[in-house]
Amino acid sequence: MKIPRDIDALDLVRALRALGYESVRQEGSHIRLTTLVGGTHHITIPNHRPLKTGTLLGGVLKPVAAHHHLSVEELLAKLDL
Repeated sequence: MKIPRDIDALDLVRALRALGYESVRQEGSHIRLTTLVGGTHHITIPNHRPLKTGTLLGGVLKPVAAHHHLSVEELLAKLDL
């Protein structure tokens, strides 16, 4: 599995819209996204350029993949990252 490098938060927010995530608020440098697809799920993304690999994988991709019953590889393909 190859984790994308040099992806910023706004690109990730746009990609997550494909799974029904919408921005509900932003406090400081953190963007809160929510989806109702498959049940309610919230995710917080730091608005950084670029996102650190550990933050991207552990803090965003793994929880989103688990919520949608996908592997991280399937999620990356679906998001076209």
